[in-house]
Amino acid sequence: MTPTALAVPAALRYTTATHTTATYTTATYTAALATDAADLAAVQRLRHEVFAVEGGAQLGPAGAAVGLDVDEWDELCDHLLVREESTGEVVGTYRLLPPESAAVAGRSYSSGEFDLDRHATLRPGLVEAGRSCVHPAHRSGAVITRLWAGVARYVLDRGATHLGGCASVSLSDGGATAAGVWDLVRDRHLSPAALRVVPHVPFDVERPPRPDRLVVPPLLRAYLKLGARVCGRPAWDGAFGTADFYVLLDLADVPRPVLDRLTGGTR
Repeated sequence: MTPTALAVPAALRYTTATHTTATYTTATYTAALATDAADLAAVQRLRHEVFAVEGGAQLGPAGAAVGLDVDEWDELCDHLLVREESTGEVVGTYRLLPPESAAVAGRSYSSGEFDLDRHATLRPGLVEAGRSCVHPAHRSGAVITRLWAGVARYVLDRGATHLGGCASVSLSDGGATAAGVWDLVRDRHLSPAALRVVPHVPFDVERPPRPDRLVVPPLLRAYLKLGARVCGRPAWDGAFGTADFYVLLDLADVPRPVLDRLTGGTR
């Protein structure tokens, strides 16, 4: 399969040509936005490896036969990627749906799992993040830090007010971790009632036994450290075998020193 050009209107794209701070470098990894079809194919290949090969997810047929995770949202989103500098290999990615693209679609990815009507007033300033993954050989703090630095710079450059999206918890342990996460967020990190969302297909967090020791998945842990709120009980994602929590971060709640550390102090 030969990658085709991205079919996104130029006015909706966020590129290094118009945002000079869109690339971030460390001694080992570089994070930037995908700018062409080859970049997108590399992202889709990594997602397929992590979600389908490693995680057993049942991905759509569009790219599965050639080892790609492809869906209809890819063309409307910006794709943050992290490369290992020595090899050029894409080892981490995060998919970002800006509000103007969500407006074109008339919905968001997360609206397929949750009733988000209570968030209608937030939509003009909300960037949706999802489809995050890191290559199994590169699951270090450095890659995750690069991804979050890129996300922070992206939302700040766009003048966004909120970051939202699904944070997934694997159900491979019978749902014990998901149940433990619910106990944690219900007591400490739940959103105000006015921002609660309702899953279309709920996951029953009351049924599984609780884990002896709770290990919060890295993505959700990072959200919570930044001050994000979980907006209610999780949805069940049968294709991915996960319980998905809808997470909302009001950027006004993130301490400035934290943002400065992520973005190198340039805001």
